[in-house]
Amino acid sequence: MTAPKRIQENLTAAVERRLLNWICARLPLWWTPDRLTALGFFGAVLIASGYIASNWGRDWLWLSVFGYCLNWFGDSLDGSVARYRKIERPNYGYFIDHSLDALANTLFILGMGLSPYMRMDTALFGLSGYLLLSIHTFISAKIFGVMNLTYLGGGPTEVRMMLIVLTICMYVFGPEAAIHWPVAGQLFSPFDIYAVVLGFLLTSIFVFHTTQKGVELFRKGR
Repeated sequence: MTAPKRIQENLTAAVERRLLNWICARLPLWWTPDRLTALGFFGAVLIASGYIASNWGRDWLWLSVFGYCLNWFGDSLDGSVARYRKIERPNYGYFIDHSLDALANTLFILGMGLSPYMRMDTALFGLSGYLLLSIHTFISAKIFGVMNLTYLGGGPTEVRMMLIVLTICMYVFGPEAAIHWPVAGQLFSPFDIYAVVLGFLLTSIFVFHTTQKGVELFRKGR
């Protein structure tokens, strides 16, 4: 399998790429791509654990913030290190990296739903939008040979930054200070509204790009 061309033009891409190249040149050899992938997944475990533990105190949310940092470090560097050292394994790397990414994101979104800050149904709605857009990205990589990691100027790093800000807001305001608004007989916190809006946005991007690519393939008779 030939690795698909990666398109990453998110707002922080240029700065992030320079930082990753600087780290790759200085990272000890024992930090292999597989170990970095494992570190990124461990970060996701810490994120979920922090959210769940916040039922017993908001200070645990800082564990989630730390987990996001570990997740970024491992997930952003595993492929970068493999390319820098010219030790890529396209099939294995593509399969393992993206499989664990999907599992990691599912894990910490479930953690959010089990926290006192967000309902499980709204958390899962946000997750469904992410998974739909991921499916589109992977199918497009197979059909068009291009993996687009940027949508509306945002990519994985911007999403992590938004989630870190969201987590800090949870810490600042606390579950007892969150205002709940009645909608269709249900109570939703601002954090629930965030998840619902994000889910709608990601789903809308999925529908738009899927329709666009489908029309393109139909016109080409492919």
